[in-house]
Amino acid sequence: MLIDINAYVGNWPFQKLKHNTCELLLGRMNKFGVDISAISNLNGIFYKNTQSANEELYEEIRSSRKFSDRFIPFAVINPIYAGWRDDLETSVKKMGMKGVRIYPKYHDFGIVDPACIELVKRVRDYGLPVAFEYRMVDSRQRSWMDIDYVVGTTKREWNLKDILPIVKAVPDAKYMILNYANAAVLTPEEKDLVKNTELIFDTSGRTITNMGEFLKTFGNDKFAFGTHSPILDYLTGQLRIESLHPSEADESVKEMLRSGNAKKMLGLI
Repeated sequence: MLIDINAYVGNWPFQKLKHNTCELLLGRMNKFGVDISAISNLNGIFYKNTQSANEELYEEIRSSRKFSDRFIPFAVINPIYAGWRDDLETSVKKMGMKGVRIYPKYHDFGIVDPACIELVKRVRDYGLPVAFEYRMVDSRQRSWMDIDYVVGTTKREWNLKDILPIVKAVPDAKYMILNYANAAVLTPEEKDLVKNTELIFDTSGRTITNMGEFLKTFGNDKFAFGTHSPILDYLTGQLRIESLHPSEADESVKEMLRSGNAKKMLGLI
């Protein structure tokens, strides 16, 4: 079984996308043997009112029974936009969203902004995961109209150290770290924080090129299949699992990466 924890529908204003509707994404899933995808609406990154994008996703999924069986919707919530608490409640209780994705850089708030901490705690109290997308595109290839992905005077993209403060602030929440792109040298305390938190990375990120080493560092339960589709290709994330040598991951571990860890995070077991 394959569960993709990082996929989208909707539009990207700087690039023409393919397979970016539920119907087209489902065809892609069927072609590559993906059973379930956790999806959000890309439009929510750019709409001033993210709830409009959540409503679009809700209506698209409920338009066909075949979608509701194959897609797990995540709401896009901006915690510094007025009314976000009501939007979160509506998304979870009325629309049946099974998690939340937030975009600190696009929505211009700090990772430990009090509003962000409150949002993560509220999502935690619903028993749902909160997903942080490290980046949407490679900063070297971004449009001149897109945001600047660099951090500070060192001109680097986010790395794991940049997101750990929110994990430390709310260590009992459930976290999904998507499209992880830049490695960081962690202290023993930081490694323990990652290991002891209910947190998973997806396999779409540029940094996840040596899965065997990452499994050894963080554990077999910290990774799950993800594509970052339709912005990235559909196969790389899967190949990172299937190319693992038996000495790095036996078939039982690979099944954890294909679907087992995702099922646990998404509440499917």
